[in-house]
Amino acid sequence: MTFRPLHDRVVVKRIEEEEKTAGGIILPDAAKEKPSEGEVVSVGAGARGEDGKLIALDVKAGDKVLFGKWSGTEIKIDGEDLLIMKESDIMGVLG
Repeated sequence: MTFRPLHDRVVVKRIEEEEKTAGGIILPDAAKEKPSEGEVVSVGAGARGEDGKLIALDVKAGDKVLFGKWSGTEIKIDGEDLLIMKESDIMGVLG
């Protein structure tokens, strides 16, 4: 199935953190925090300004981004866990 977000929404796939600490302790799933880093899968066309013109998004598919801990809505498409969020929920692009 293909999914294209509308307007200023972005689909992000979380980048999973390592399952071990620096000291070699393996963390169970319950002890791990959800990562706030991800890769943009797809983006909408952009938002409309007050003048009606389309304002393009600053992120594009493939960008690695940081987002807020509670940002977005979790969805599952073709068995893959993804997040849909507004571009304004993204704090920055990792270079």
